[in-house]
Amino acid sequence: MSIDVLHALGSGFAVRDGATEWFTYTYLPDTPQLESPKPFLHPLRTRAGRVVSGFRPWDHVWHKGLAWSLPVVGAENFWGGPTYVHGRHYVQLPNNGAQRHTGTGDLSFDGAVARFAHDLDWIAEAGTAVFRERRALSARALADDAWALTFETALRNVTDAPIAIGSPTTKGRDNAGYGGLFWRGPRSFTDGTLVTADGTGSGAEVRGQHHEWMGFEGRHDEVDATSLVVMLDAADNPHHPPQWFARSEEFAALNPAPFFSEELEIPAGETARFRYAIAIADADRSRAASLVDDLRTLLAEAEAS
Repeated sequence: MSIDVLHALGSGFAVRDGATEWFTYTYLPDTPQLESPKPFLHPLRTRAGRVVSGFRPWDHVWHKGLAWSLPVVGAENFWGGPTYVHGRHYVQLPNNGAQRHTGTGDLSFDGAVARFAHDLDWIAEAGTAVFRERRALSARALADDAWALTFETALRNVTDAPIAIGSPTTKGRDNAGYGGLFWRGPRSFTDGTLVTADGTGSGAEVRGQHHEWMGFEGRHDEVDATSLVVMLDAADNPHHPPQWFARSEEFAALNPAPFFSEELEIPAGETARFRYAIAIADADRSRAASLVDDLRTLLAEAEAS
């Protein structure tokens, strides 16, 4: 299994498997400030070429495929759109920050694994630097019907005061603890099935539950096919196992949310680290457990190295 990397200098790169492009990672996006500019992976495709991500949907234009997005960073919003204010619901504030690629990145591939690492500055809308981030991604085939992405991030507080990362739930909105690595599915995945180690259900049934991993089984338009997205939270992540912000009603979404109902405070000068592994498969829910085993192996190997 050999993969190729195509690099669009200065904006992003794509990983492809033969004629199929698995994803494009745009690290220098052309995004309005209101949507909190941030790098994103879209489109995400299975090895059969079926798209399993949604981009800038009309209901939440700040949803960008798969992206690291934080709605509550102290008083700043690095998610996009309005901010939840306790007692006032959502209010559009002048606090939509941006994750800015610094211009330095390392891209490599050996025919089997593509790797990319880069630095980002998190800048508040007022111009203040909040975090310096080091981010690393890798992509490889798992089997004929699946490939895997790993995502690692280290956020260093570059201010002179502690920063609390939270969610709308930590600000008073019930069961809306989104924030972190967030996947938005295509419109056809609406009313799909959430998959956990304990069984299956809808978003309303599993949202807010603690799990090591969760999957989403969805069906495609135009072709009679089912795809599966599985996300695994590393055991050394803060607040592991996380609560999940998951939806199947209204739209498809998966988000291991470490700040769902409890803030994480990062002291001045300190760093918080998170690691994830994601499988994209031409499969149904019956493949979820075996894919999770593969993802655990990937994270363990990365930790050992």
